[in-house]
Amino acid sequence: MAKQYWRPGNMVYPVPVVMVSCQKGEERPNIITAAWCGTTCSSPAMLYVSIRPDRYSHHIIKESGEFVVNLVTEELAFATDYCGVRSGRDVDKFKEMKLTPLASKYVSCPGIAESPVNLECRVTQILPLGSHDMFLAEVVGVTADEAYMDENGRFDLNSAGLVAYSHGEYFKLGEKVGKFGYSVQKKKKDGEKKQAAREKRGVGGKKSGAKKNTAGGKKSEIKKSVRENRDGRTGKGPRAGKGKKNEKNRRVF
Repeated sequence: MAKQYWRPGNMVYPVPVVMVSCQKGEERPNIITAAWCGTTCSSPAMLYVSIRPDRYSHHIIKESGEFVVNLVTEELAFATDYCGVRSGRDVDKFKEMKLTPLASKYVSCPGIAESPVNLECRVTQILPLGSHDMFLAEVVGVTADEAYMDENGRFDLNSAGLVAYSHGEYFKLGEKVGKFGYSVQKKKKDGEKKQAAREKRGVGGKKSGAKKNTAGGKKSEIKKSVRENRDGRTGKGPRAGKGKKNEKNRRVF
């Protein structure tokens, strides 16, 4: 397999693409699109977003210490790209993309109502790394769209049509290829699979077993009868003598 050696570069793809909304004081809210964003900790829930210092949203987040990460769906893909190539210095992105500001519960800046999930974040640390500054933040509140709740009250996020970013292009998440832990999950034996399938179709295991036992009993009786008849004819086995005696008695009488 032929390989090429390249200079160092970011090639960890795909990555989530999100719209980060922010606001400073009474100024109009802004949205910046970010692909350098991800989870950093589970407990407490924390994430990061990396932004270039020359971006309009950089100083807003730095001074306010707050932002909202809004997940992106296929329907939001166009607005997501727009918010990544236009500056909030020049346009009102909420207005231009007809997006609805969603009041947050724990931070001052709004989220985006059209997004399936809004993560309210409070900055804990800013790390200058080079081309980007990393805003490390704690997730202080989450808003989820009830449209993606199933009949059991479970939030089915994967049905939202989320979008990922890979090497300059946007992609809608596609076919499921597995689930967490499936590589070590104990596989069912063929018999267990068949029984589970029968139970799913409403065929009871006991009933099936009873039929099987009955069939087995009849089969045993047939074998026994054949064996007895054979023994009587050939003179073999414990019944042979009785068979001959009976024949003699029949001849006498």
